Amino acid sequence: MSTITESVDVEVPIPTAYNQWTQFESFPEFMEGVEQVRQLDDTHTHWVTEVGGVTREFDATITEQHPDERVAWKSDSGPRHAGVITFHRLDDNTTRVTAQLEIDPEGFVENVADKTGTLKLRVKGDMKRFKEFIERRGAETGAWRGDVPRPGS
Repeated sequence: MSTITESVDVEVPIPTAYNQWTQFESFPEFMEGVEQVRQLDDTHTHWVTEVGGVTREFDATITEQHPDERVAWKSDSGPRHAGVITFHRLDDNTTRVTAQLEIDPEGFVENVADKTGTLKLRVKGDMKRFKEFIERRGAETGAWRGDVPRPGS
């Protein structure tokens, strides 16, 4: 299991950054290798990804979500991974977005990508592309402001 942590400072207020991050179906616009994300309901998504020519489909559950603070998830099928995205106010118009991922690579291609640092570089690139995406737009494509309490809360 590998841990990857990357941050990016975006020149938009926290609500704008957070609202855009809740628009999972827009992820292919800035995440390399993400072909499609379908929001099945408030807490379930279906993903189609491609890494090194290998296509994978999996489902994920949003395990915790608090507006303007955090979105956490875990995979339900396919490659095992979990993560959390947090949002930190730097000033009225600047937000630090931090991704912390736990990934258990599945198969030869994913293991090589993990060991060579390719997965870390991909996450870093995704965060940079998110910054460019939201700053270029200046506004979110939508928002979901619901709250998903931590399991057992």
